[in-house]
Amino acid sequence: MRKAKKFLFVFLAMSLIVYLMGCSSSANKQQTGGSREKPYIAIISKGFQHQFWQAVKMGAEQAAKDYDVEITFEGPETESQIDKQVEMLEAALSRNPDAICIAALDSKAVIPLLEKAKEKNIPVIGFDSGVDSDIPVTTVATNNVAAAALAADKMAELIGGKGKVGVIVHDQTSITGVDRRDGFVNRIKEKYPDIEIVDIQYGGGDHLKSTDIAKAMIQAHPDLKGIFGANEGSAIGALNGVVEMKKVGQIVVIGFDAGKQQKDAIREGKMSGAITQNPVGIGYKAVEAAVKAIKGEKVEKEIDTGFYWYDKTNIDSEELKPLLYD
Repeated sequence: MRKAKKFLFVFLAMSLIVYLMGCSSSANKQQTGGSREKPYIAIISKGFQHQFWQAVKMGAEQAAKDYDVEITFEGPETESQIDKQVEMLEAALSRNPDAICIAALDSKAVIPLLEKAKEKNIPVIGFDSGVDSDIPVTTVATNNVAAAALAADKMAELIGGKGKVGVIVHDQTSITGVDRRDGFVNRIKEKYPDIEIVDIQYGGGDHLKSTDIAKAMIQAHPDLKGIFGANEGSAIGALNGVVEMKKVGQIVVIGFDAGKQQKDAIREGKMSGAITQNPVGIGYKAVEAAVKAIKGEKVEKEIDTGFYWYDKTNIDSEELKPLLYD
């Protein structure tokens, strides 16, 4: 009888161990994507500090609903935190997603991790800002060179084709920063010989830092006629600098992106106008491209989501209303 009880005890103990191991294995599979009910797409943006990224997130969430996939959407606190974004990408890779969407803060820093994704057969979708690699299946973005060139044309028109201009860019490490800077600068050099770009500075997309940059530009060049801010934070900083230096109406401010502050400034006549993208469309198309890549379907190498100029004359038009996010 004692032997039977001992055998029963051992049998139950072994059964419990096997059961727990099975649970652990199942949990591990769930964590790494081995038994997900839906495809999982990890989305890593440049940040959360601007309304632009919230609009991109909204588009991604709508696509996730339409295509019945799961997504996570994250980004560092500021667009200067390249190391933080790399850590987020590394963490995303450890979850073995079915696809990754990345808006790279640094076009080179993420490449080693994208190579790991390729080794794991995880398709990579670039959005908003590409990388210096052919690993991404596609890049979903605005044609930033052409968009910034349009901003340069508008600047030239508004300052009468001559004078001194300053440029404030969010960074010189991302494709968007480089393309918007070069698109604006090159158009001015090519078409407007009487316009001089006297300074190009980088504010990390931070309002306060960009404000200080704008004020320093104005102090260094009292006859400055215009400032171009290459993203939302840069544009608001340029605007704040002009306001604080009491130069409203004397210095033309042109921005990039939308958001409430820029829209209010344009309606009030403090900012002349801006280029808006289609952030909701960028988020939606990034997820859509990821779904196609997961299924092995053909995806275009570049997906252009368009851009538009808006100012006081068309800011409330039906055409632009969906693109001017709050």
